[in-house]
Amino acid sequence: MSDYIVSARKYRPDSFETLIGQDNIVQTLKNSIKRGKLAHAYLFCGPRGVGKTTTARLFAKAINCANPTTDMDPCGKCESCKSFEEGRSYCIHELDAASNNGVDDIKNLMDQVQIPPQVGKYSVYIIDEVHMLSTAAFNAFLKTLEEPPAHAVFILATTEKHKILPTILSRCQTYDFNRINVPDIVRNLRMIATKENVSIDDESLHVIAQKADGAMRDALTIFDQTVAFCGTEVKYSEILKNLNVIDYEYSFSLVDAFLSGDYGTALEKFDEILSKGFNALHFVAALSLHLRDLMVAKNGGIDNLLELPESLKTRYREQADRCPTAFLFDALTITTQCEAGYKMAVNPRLHIEYSLMKLSFLMKGPSNAYIAPAAVTVKAAAAASEVPAKAESAAAASEALAKAASEPESASPVQALAVTISETPSPRHRKRVYKSGASLSLNAIKEESKEKVTSSAIKEDDDMPDDDAVVEAWKEMPEYCAKQPRLSSTLQNAEFSITEKDGCKILTFNVDNVAQQTWIRERQLHALEGYLQKKIGSTKIHLDVDVKMTEQKEMAPYTDEEKAKALMKENEEVGSLIKDFGLETK
Repeated sequence: MSDYIVSARKYRPDSFETLIGQDNIVQTLKNSIKRGKLAHAYLFCGPRGVGKTTTARLFAKAINCANPTTDMDPCGKCESCKSFEEGRSYCIHELDAASNNGVDDIKNLMDQVQIPPQVGKYSVYIIDEVHMLSTAAFNAFLKTLEEPPAHAVFILATTEKHKILPTILSRCQTYDFNRINVPDIVRNLRMIATKENVSIDDESLHVIAQKADGAMRDALTIFDQTVAFCGTEVKYSEILKNLNVIDYEYSFSLVDAFLSGDYGTALEKFDEILSKGFNALHFVAALSLHLRDLMVAKNGGIDNLLELPESLKTRYREQADRCPTAFLFDALTITTQCEAGYKMAVNPRLHIEYSLMKLSFLMKGPSNAYIAPAAVTVKAAAAASEVPAKAESAAAASEALAKAASEPESASPVQALAVTISETPSPRHRKRVYKSGASLSLNAIKEESKEKVTSSAIKEDDDMPDDDAVVEAWKEMPEYCAKQPRLSSTLQNAEFSITEKDGCKILTFNVDNVAQQTWIRERQLHALEGYLQKKIGSTKIHLDVDVKMTEQKEMAPYTDEEKAKALMKENEEVGSLIKDFGLETK
């Protein structure tokens, strides 16, 4: 059988001096031992792996040690210390509340408390995971915990303080253990690596420390796992592979891509990370943390907030100097919003890629991508001058703009062009205006041209159509909208009415809600009306859309009181009877 012992057990602190990251608690306990002011019950609470049970054992050994040191550490040589280390102590007892959480277990403990210690001054009872005790067990424990024998000391340890009854908390001195910071974990791991003859660099130790999340036991477990994977020569690249951690290099290169506006590189890096099996959400979290560290590094006065080795701190300062503060702030806003919306996204990958593209355009500003060069603007303006002032259709405008687009200088003449096209006069004298910066394409102008030709084919001095012709044309409207199934279904099922106003027929159809009404009125009504006029061959027919009025149904009585009132309303004699006899209707 192998004699190998895991580092978490082999290097477990055996004195207050070797206890890491809990200096204030250690000092308080030492002072209470020196002054002989020991409480009868202590509660040690805090995250896992920070030393709660270890501190309880050291404290129990120290108060029973026959020859403690000047720092109140147990000597390790007296009978009490030896018996505890050999597992045969009769004055220090440990109880696992996770597996002994019933009333009978606590009653057995209470019977044992009455027996005085054979060696040492105190009988110490360490109850680990005390929050696992049942409510009945807690209640059985209350009286003894409040007034134990003089020789009894209870030390309760838990990771979930909120699950303990307030009546228990009020009977204990409570000590809150903190997470161990990264420098302390790195220092302890460096000492252990030296003793174990393991060669490992500071960057690798920082990765292990950050992965442990403030728990020394977790850090030692990860260290053992790393040594088992890499051997005594631990390399940074192997650490990243073994622990499935995203390399700092990805974050540095991504920020460089954002600064240069190279969204292609950013997307490629993200694809490379996914191909290596990393979690996409962890990638976004790592990028957010990197941006946070850049913000910290940019302010030289708060370098202590960077839990990084010096070599990495230098790189962070160098990149932070190239990043405007506004860029870092906006970038951090985008990544945190990406994290928040990730789980709700239908396409998570696209959700992250869109955020990467937004980050890549931050340095360009909101308008740089849309400003056309001066030469293009002049060329487009010249093309606009060729458009007839009163064109019978938009065909001339389409040809002029197409000619400007074919020139090598004008990459996107339409975006820089302000064109006002006056349509052929109609009963409504409509005018469509295209403003600078609007998203206008040549295809849109060609479609407009088709509409003009259609409109010009309709007589303006025609007679007002009769209702039967309007109804027949309306019945064909769903087929015209077949490419838009929802609109087609809405028109097919819509109720409509025909009225006359100002010498024109107005067909008003109803929809279910205001949202439908707004959408149809803003995006569809003009095209639908044009089709109807073409079908009938008259401009004296117009469309309108309204919201269908729903009937408000009276709610049926539900409670006994409502039913009684309804009965009294329908029958006056019942009301009189209830009033005469003083009956309740509730």
